[in-house]
Amino acid sequence: MLRHSLTAVIEREGEGYVALCPELDIASQGDTVEEARGNLQGAVELFFETASEHEIRERLRAEVYVTQLEVAVG
Repeated sequence: MLRHSLTAVIEREGEGYVALCPELDIASQGDTVEEARGNLQGAVELFFETASEHEIRERLRAEVYVTQLEVAVG
């Protein structure tokens, strides 16, 4: 079994949390950070189980960078 290390970006939205895997553009949600992360992991695993090799190659981005910006406001 191959293993991929992917990024999960999780942010609060309203009363819950939204989780995004930017490498595949797959999102999920949950009531807690842990639930959103777990739901995203399940969605990504389901994608790899059901998608064709062609779709995986088309969607999987090789490099994603997460960083912070400092901007002037006002």
